[in-house]
Amino acid sequence: MWKDRRGFTGLEAAIVLTAFIVVAAVFSYMAIGAGFFTTEKAKEVVHTGVERATSSAELVGAVIGRGDGRVIQNISFTLQLTAGQHPLDLDRSVISFTNETIYNASVNWTREKLLDDDGGNPDNLLEAGEKVEIKVNLTNVSANVRGLYANDKFMLEFKPDAGGVLPIERRIPGAIHRVIWLY
Repeated sequence: MWKDRRGFTGLEAAIVLTAFIVVAAVFSYMAIGAGFFTTEKAKEVVHTGVERATSSAELVGAVIGRGDGRVIQNISFTLQLTAGQHPLDLDRSVISFTNETIYNASVNWTREKLLDDDGGNPDNLLEAGEKVEIKVNLTNVSANVRGLYANDKFMLEFKPDAGGVLPIERRIPGAIHRVIWLY
């Protein structure tokens, strides 16, 4: 009896071709899965970066200086959350002071809630719909600075624990009153 192996060779080729297709499909699935994972991580990084880079707080109203008529010893301003931001823990926030001669990374400051949506709940969070007045005491900024005089330029930076820094840069006018609006 004579054996014809032509059909068997075709069957072997079909099996090998199917194996190549299955292996290629598995590798492509792994590559696509890795690509989806990478793009998801990149999306997370972008969202986190935008959240941290944008300022969480904004100025509401004027920056006011108070003093004795010749030197400004206290500066006050009002803050609220920017739209869509998470509550800020004011206890973990820092205010720094810079002028032409010194830098103080953390100055003394106090806060008073002006508008409180919690119904008077005494928490330390600045939440949506709330406003807080910040009062910065300049009398102990450094041994060289006990206040600000006419034409002094300064910058305060409100640094929350999360979110971007809010810089407040002003110049003291030539004529100082006990209470003065700083531009």
